[in-house]
Amino acid sequence: TELYQHLLGLASPWHVARVELDVKARRVRVFAEHAEDGRFNCPECGAVCPLHDHDEERSWRHLDSCQFETHLVARVPRVRCDTHGTRQASVPWSQPRSRFTLLFERFAIDVLSATDVLNASKILGISWDQAHHIMERAVERGLACRSLDSVEHIGVDEKSIAKRHKYTTMLHDLDRGVVLEVSQGRSKESLQTCLKSVPTSTLENVKAFAMDMWQPYFDTLCASVTDAASKIVFDRFHIVAHMNKALDLVRRAENRKLLSAGDDRLVGTKYDFLKGAERIDEDTRQWFVRMKNAGFKTARTWSIKELLRGLWDCPSKRQAMRWWKSWHASAVRSRITPVINVARMIKSHLPNVMTYLDHRITNAGSESNNSVVRMLQKRAFGYRSFDNFRTAVLFRCGGLNIYPPT
Repeated sequence: TELYQHLLGLASPWHVARVELDVKARRVRVFAEHAEDGRFNCPECGAVCPLHDHDEERSWRHLDSCQFETHLVARVPRVRCDTHGTRQASVPWSQPRSRFTLLFERFAIDVLSATDVLNASKILGISWDQAHHIMERAVERGLACRSLDSVEHIGVDEKSIAKRHKYTTMLHDLDRGVVLEVSQGRSKESLQTCLKSVPTSTLENVKAFAMDMWQPYFDTLCASVTDAASKIVFDRFHIVAHMNKALDLVRRAENRKLLSAGDDRLVGTKYDFLKGAERIDEDTRQWFVRMKNAGFKTARTWSIKELLRGLWDCPSKRQAMRWWKSWHASAVRSRITPVINVARMIKSHLPNVMTYLDHRITNAGSESNNSVVRMLQKRAFGYRSFDNFRTAVLFRCGGLNIYPPT
């Protein structure tokens, strides 16, 4: 009893009354009792109240003792508060509605952080539901004590989570690289749900929002944040991705035409053309130049794509506008339909492309979190419940203080 008194860290008025050992079941049961004259705090207001009665005997799972499953057993006292009436008192070894001690939950959170819920439940010797509930309580605890006063740059992004165009909207703190909120869908309503998790004062003080050119997101931010139009930055990587898609369309069409004439020079070159100029060697660069001089549309489109990337390296908006006009003219003169379509799309969103020169932010932090989310989806073989998906994302990527106090 003295050993478990120290192991459990019990203090007055609680003490270990007896310990039962079941060798066959490999289980230890530690019975805790309190002093008869013990007084307890009201869980609502914290007032010290006299004992009223007890609830039925309950058991909490604790850390194993010498590979023996250990359970703490006690009858929780109830107190009568002058303000709130009869309430169940809190116990020092566990949080309300939990069937595990605080030390066990901390250990369980470490295991859940290292593996998926199924394997964690096997290691801990508990059910899948119990392991998932520990994760849920950890996320609730972290969200309750989270402060968002210092958020200055927010990323808005959508993520495909299942087949048949099922998406989720994710809000990111770009400076800390954490996920602020997750909601179902990629509509105005889904972004509004995410924005509700951020205090209005914080939203108004945000310096810039990075996002793709999805119109429902743009409209929602403009309706929710003062002067949002000057703070929204259309992500450069999404814009270049559109140009890469146009490049691939041109390559495939030209490759089919060449193959029909018996020319296979574009076969197997897909990923060569998708690379940036800084990622190719000199021989490949000279090969691109020869292809361009030979009149290959794919090589010319690659040059136009690389020229567009220089827009975000301009030191000022004035120089960026000159760069844009020059690039737009060359894109239109190319007479390559996919390139012209991208040029028109960028022109229609040009004001919020140029805001990059004011804020210099991208959605790269959001894409980093998306890679972790993809790993979670693969490890779990998908999620049947969106709530389970949200819990897993915030547990891993939320940057929350998920540990219970001990």
